[in-house]
Amino acid sequence: MSNPRRSFLKFGLGGVALGFGLRQALSINPHEWNEAVTRRLFGARRLTPTFPASQAKDPRANGDVGLEEEVQDWQLRIEDPSGQRQLTLAQLQALPTNSMTTELMCVEGWSQVVSWKGTPLRNIAPAQAPEYVSLKTPDELYYVGLDLESALHPQTLLAWEMNGQPLTPEHGAPLRLVIPVKYGIKNIKRIGTIQFTPHRPKDYWNDRGYDWYAAL
Repeated sequence: MSNPRRSFLKFGLGGVALGFGLRQALSINPHEWNEAVTRRLFGARRLTPTFPASQAKDPRANGDVGLEEEVQDWQLRIEDPSGQRQLTLAQLQALPTNSMTTELMCVEGWSQVVSWKGTPLRNIAPAQAPEYVSLKTPDELYYVGLDLESALHPQTLLAWEMNGQPLTPEHGAPLRLVIPVKYGIKNIKRIGTIQFTPHRPKDYWNDRGYDWYAAL
């Protein structure tokens, strides 16, 4: 079955290519081209569809990089140009919360509707945040890079609950990222550090040949 969002994106790609000229379009790295067009067409204005909570099911627990070792006395470390601070899970849960039921989509081709609860990532961002955000597991074996626009998207959550229950270790307990405008490879589990940085951060799957932007 064709994906209407992908079909529309292909249509947009064609239109933009005609506008800028085929020669120029072909000279751009495909990943950079995808990022540029997606930002141009949608930016942070697009909200992903939401669903009734009755449709939610547990997704596959894909990937265990960064989850191998148990974490004791977990705290979230937040770094930005002004310094760093640490928050416990209880402190995060005291921030304004949001619940949503959205579709988690994997680059492998499967998807699942899931209900999440957490606090929008924007609630821990500095007032003058730089252009990028880096997120890492406590052992720093898995790491994700985001543009600030996507990180501060209203549907981007620091989630501690899935389908009405606390996260399990295989799904990223105690805290994971939920960013439904991106593929699952960006939805990092067991976040240990969030850094707001002016430099484009490394990304685990981009280092292995995948698109850094990874937008749907």
